[in-house]
Amino acid sequence: MNSTRSLVRRVALGTTAVAAALVLAACGSDDGSSGTGSGTQTSASASAEDTAGAHNDQDVDFAQGMIPHHQQALQMAKMAKSQASSAEVKDLAARIEKAQDPEIETMSGWLEAWGEDVPSAMPGMDHGDDNSSDMPGMMGTEDMDKLMDASGRDFDTMFLTMMVEHHEGAVKMATTEKDNGQYGPAKKLAGDIITAQTAEIAEMNKLLGKS
Repeated sequence: MNSTRSLVRRVALGTTAVAAALVLAACGSDDGSSGTGSGTQTSASASAEDTAGAHNDQDVDFAQGMIPHHQQALQMAKMAKSQASSAEVKDLAARIEKAQDPEIETMSGWLEAWGEDVPSAMPGMDHGDDNSSDMPGMMGTEDMDKLMDASGRDFDTMFLTMMVEHHEGAVKMATTEKDNGQYGPAKKLAGDIITAQTAEIAEMNKLLGKS
């Protein structure tokens, strides 16, 4: 009888020990997982901060220059809605507006994150000939006034001629960013601008050849 009780007691103690070991192991696993997750999250946050700050003066110049450059293109594109006679010109203007408006928002966001000034003046109104040399392809006030007064086929020809020059300036600015910029997203946007606007230059030159 005594030997039977002793055996039962040993089995019970063994079962308790195993259960306790399993509980400790589970707790250790939970703590380990939590620690690893927290460490990964902290590392990711630090990495994001490093990436956000990885920009140079060229990146700032690119965004501050391209925003008013795009704003003027949008101003010209909006004129085409009511003043152009060619459906092809109106379609091109709509595509320019659709592409460049979001790019302005993106670049404005970068400048705000970097603590830099975001350009707000409407080009063509407050940016005259004196500032055109600072941003290649920018139209002066006189050019913009002439475009605003034009209509029909005269507008189409003037719009296409001016927009070719405007796009060529943007491609030049974007090329400088690709060569000298540091911020990855800005360099990528510069590449996208070069690709899209080079194609549109070819399209516009073709339309000018038809007229």
